[in-house]
Amino acid sequence: WLIDVVGVAILLFLCLPIAIVIPMSFSSADTLEFPPPGFSLRWFESFFNDPRWLEAAKNSIIVAIASSTLAVILGSAAAYGLVRATFRGTRVLEANFLMPLIVPQVITALALYIYLAKFGLLGTLPGMIIGHTVLGLPYVVLLMSVAIRSFDVRIEQAALSLGASWQLMFWRVLVPNLIPSMLAAWIFAFIISFDEVIITVFLSGAYDTIPKKMFNELVLRVNPTITAIATLLITFTVITMGLIAWLAKRGGVSMPR
Repeated sequence: WLIDVVGVAILLFLCLPIAIVIPMSFSSADTLEFPPPGFSLRWFESFFNDPRWLEAAKNSIIVAIASSTLAVILGSAAAYGLVRATFRGTRVLEANFLMPLIVPQVITALALYIYLAKFGLLGTLPGMIIGHTVLGLPYVVLLMSVAIRSFDVRIEQAALSLGASWQLMFWRVLVPNLIPSMLAAWIFAFIISFDEVIITVFLSGAYDTIPKKMFNELVLRVNPTITAIATLLITFTVITMGLIAWLAKRGGVSMPR
């Protein structure tokens, strides 16, 4: 019972900021005030009526969709090669793919800053997409490696032995069975990209995303509109994480920890 009590206490402590932010987003006060003096949707209206916030949201969506798609394509191919490869050194290659999870994001952002500056991609949407792809790739490799390991290789071998080309086996046998896991990996990479701020600050230049604009607003002044945006992001994250768990369960894959 003591372990249960401690676990529940820690969970409540982690959820405490959410329990404060969400009520404040519906506050009628002109400043951040808890508990809220009254109910109002003024801060949600402020977000949806402000073209600067909408432009930042558009940039976030564009970068997240493009980077998560690239991450799934490249990460799935890498995961298949790592799982099905028979040569030595696959563990070293796998560790290299997972390096962005280990190295502090500031170091990754600085390396991308120097690299993209040489090719004139600094401060561009393609540059941000590349940076976010690098960040989302390890999660895709982790999830897809588990999915591919759980897929019986003898099914692939049977298709090939019956005369199917490798391309036919790939599109008619392998991909249909991996679609739930690929969708889960795509949504996971989308969330990682949509919430990213450190790499975005280094690479975005004049472009704003939702997390970057929230960070800038907090530096300059405390804008209550941020609480409404935070509530929208929390709701979006909870829904998408539930969808990821459902897709991963359908694909017979355990969520990466």
